[in-house]
Formats: sequence, C-alpha cells, structure tokens
Amino acid sequence: MPGTTLTQPTTRTVTGLADGRQLIYYDRGAAAPRNAVDERPLDPQAPGSQVRLDPATGDWVTIAAHRQARTYQPPAEECPLCPSRDGRLSEIPAEDYQVAVFENRFPSLAGPPADPAGEADGLWTAGPGAGRCEVVCFTADHDASFADLTPERARLVLDAWTDRTAELSALPGIEQVYCFENRGAEIGVTLAHPHGQIYAFPFTTPRTARIAARAARHRAATGGNLFEDLLAAERAHGERVVLTGEHWTAFVPFAARWPYEVHLYPNRRVPDLTALDESQRAEFPLLYLELLRRFDRLFGTGRTPYISAWHQAPTGQRDELALHLELFTIRRAADKLKYLAGVESGMDAFVNDVTPEDAARRLREVAS
Repeated sequence: MPGTTLTQPTTRTVTGLADGRQLIYYDRGAAAPRNAVDERPLDPQAPGSQVRLDPATGDWVTIAAHRQARTYQPPAEECPLCPSRDGRLSEIPAEDYQVAVFENRFPSLAGPPADPAGEADGLWTAGPGAGRCEVVCFTADHDASFADLTPERARLVLDAWTDRTAELSALPGIEQVYCFENRGAEIGVTLAHPHGQIYAFPFTTPRTARIAARAARHRAATGGNLFEDLLAAERAHGERVVLTGEHWTAFVPFAARWPYEVHLYPNRRVPDLTALDESQRAEFPLLYLELLRRFDRLFGTGRTPYISAWHQAPTGQRDELALHLELFTIRRAADKLKYLAGVESGMDAFVNDVTPEDAARRLREVAS
C-alpha cells in the first residue's frame, strides 16, 4: 500500500491563552498568521490534583476533584474547541485552524516535576499530581470525525502526536506519554468536537507496568522480544489479521477483551512515536483511516463509539517495549453495548461476547 506523499512541511506555531496555558498550532504548508489573541477574562490555573499509591495493588491513582466542574456536553454553538468566530470566544483564538494542541483547562495532572512518592505515612503514599494534560483538536470542523480526515491531515495529526511525545518525554519527572482519543457519548465523551488528549504521567501506568513484567519474563524464558514474537506469530497464523501494509500490520489479539478490538503494530519494532521512520509515518494514515472507516461500517448505525490508544514505552524502558495502537469499541451489536459488569469492574476479569476470529473476519468483510 503506498504511503502519503508530503509536499509541504509542517509549521509549528507556539502561542498562549489568557490564563497562561500553552497553545500550539500545527499547519501543513501556507497558513494564516497565528497571531490571534485570547481575549477571555480567565484567571490563572490553580489545579490541586494528587496521586496516591494503592497499598494493595501498587497502582497509582489520580485524585482530581476539580474536574467535576469541567464543561459537559455543551450545545454545538457553545463548543470550546471550535475556532473563535462571530464574536464567540473559545479555547482556540484563531478563526480557523488545521490541528491545534493546548493545555487542558481542567487537567488531571498539572504542575512542575515532583516525586509521586514524596509523602508517605505508614501504608499511605501520596504526592502532588504533577505532569501535563493536553487536548488535541484534529480539525476545526465540529461535525467531522477523524475518519473524515484526508490522509495528509491525518499525517499532520501524527506529526503533532510525535512532536508532543518528544517534548513531554523530555520534561523532568515524566515517565510516560499517552496519546489517545475517546469518541462517542457512549464512551463518556464530554465534548462532541473531534479531538483527543495527551497525558504526560509522573509514573508508569498500571497496564504498561504489567506488560513490561510480561516482556521481561518472555525475554528470560525465550531470549526473544515479546512484541516481535507476537507480531510474527499473528502474521504467520493469519486468521486474526485484519489489514496489512508494507510497514504496519493490524490484527485482533488472541485474547481480545473488547467485542471489536484491533492492535496496529509497525512491522519494525520501535519504542515510541519519535522512533518511527519516514516510510512508517507515510503509510500509517492510510491504514489507520481504513480501520476507522471499517469500524463505522460494522453495525450500520453510523459512527461507532471507540477508544484509540497509543501504547508507548516509558522513558526508562525503551529496549523491550513496543509502540502500538489499540483501537476498540464498546459496541457488541447494533443495539447492544459492552458494559463493564461485575467481573470486569470488580475483578478486572474480562468476558468477551465475540470471538476474536469472528471479529477479525467481520472487519475484513467491511473493507473499503
């Protein structure tokens, strides 16, 4: 599958919002000067989140009570992610934009670096919720979705994710950068405008920590890399492979937790987005857009709710872990959702209503 040929470079323009938060515009080729000023009367941010260590599991939990006041499902004419037009001021001062990234007004994590284990009192270990949370607006079109983007615009989003991963990973105290998108009210999205988020964590997330432990055991037992061996096995087996390119492979995992779940791996293992080469970057938009469009065709109900999650290696574990994207929906049928019931929510023991092999077959059937 041919990649996306770029004829114009990406332009990055850094500016700020009225309360001191950073705003970055990403443009492909010629764009209007990004000198619009945020004229809203905003007070400086004063987040007060905290991270606490669960003494029973060893997992970090973020306590962010201030997020109760965040904007919740406003009407389209009051969307804070649309451009500022016709006298209505939003988070984006420009009258139009291609891709925009800004610090979240209601962040779970914010502030200068700090040791998350800086406060201990017997069993209780806690620290300030340091880190950074950003919002990534994929397009100025409120009614669009990521699947509606052109390959070149999707590549611009990839460039923005990569740039933010590089910059946030370099911040003192940051251990892991997580880029993701939630789409659909069924998922719990509070803003309908097409957007994603980026979290810069001061700790390694619990799921990644478990994966790293598995990778270490696999190396000790076989001498091989878990992710390289996993990808090779899925490609050789073939039944769960959904889509292949020269540089990427998409497959339904053998033990998928969600009814329709696809993992997208670069064929050459890399630790994070910054390590992708140009051939991998060029091909990614075409495969990813095709996957999103297949998800939308699964049930004949229009846009399918989904979560799209980039798994990147923490800053200190780049040798064994592998960049990959996990895309899944909570819809299991046209009129049924997969809710996390007692065994999933209470015990983290998933029960899947769709076999991975049937999910892969269905995703192949709805190809463009």
